[in-house]
Amino acid sequence: MITLKNVILRRSAKVLLNGASVTINPGERVGLVGRNGAGKSSLFGLLNGTLHEDGGDFSVPRQWRMAQVAQNMPETDDSATDFVVAGDTRLAELREQLIAAESDTSMDEGDRGMAIAHAYTDLADAGEHDAVPRAQALILGLGFKVNELDQPVNSFSGGWRMRLQLARALMCPSDLMLLDEPTNHLDLDALVWLEAWLKKYEGTMIVISHDREFLDAVTNVTLHIEHAQLTRYGGNYSKFEELRAQQLELQQAAYGKQQDKIAHLQKFIDRFKAKA
Repeated sequence: MITLKNVILRRSAKVLLNGASVTINPGERVGLVGRNGAGKSSLFGLLNGTLHEDGGDFSVPRQWRMAQVAQNMPETDDSATDFVVAGDTRLAELREQLIAAESDTSMDEGDRGMAIAHAYTDLADAGEHDAVPRAQALILGLGFKVNELDQPVNSFSGGWRMRLQLARALMCPSDLMLLDEPTNHLDLDALVWLEAWLKKYEGTMIVISHDREFLDAVTNVTLHIEHAQLTRYGGNYSKFEELRAQQLELQQAAYGKQQDKIAHLQKFIDRFKAKA
């Protein structure tokens, strides 16, 4: 569970969150919406640890693994497949453990053999045997051709390299996925594929997107940032718009009644002033 309780978040002199509170439950698919500059990307910074709250309490379960699309343009001669496979951070970690066990001469042969056997077992459990086909399924789903799987990342244009960054994030085993405008650079076929993939994702997901239809397809909770506050709405973007319109209508009606009351009191005051 992710919790924010009376959180204050600043960027330079600007207060982006001021006493904001909200709870996000495990497995929820959240659309994060608000005007440009309201603080959506900064909230992602808080969630991924690059920013820290200036006040209040914020927590994400320590054991949760996080996936996020890197925003930088990748520069590497690695093949598309190798680049995406490297997104599986669990596999990378276990491969390092295997190399360390194989090269550790401080242990006796029996202990070293046991450590190597454990490393191979952990790698098998983590999906080492099908890492390449899993990565290639993601790459092909995002619109690449079969003959491009082994091409170097640097041979692709910027938009296609960003698709590889997205595939790499999807490859990462995660409990929390942060997606910031993931539909940029995608054509319709890749977009439809991504929607289907995300619907099957079992972790907690938070998405920033200007594509309303995409948010409708993949989210079931909406968080709205406005006036440095976070408001939670049950439902996708269309449901949020409907509930928000009702809320604004009620606020307008309450404001109108308040103005009528003020005008009535002012008349009363003016009348008795004149008598005095």
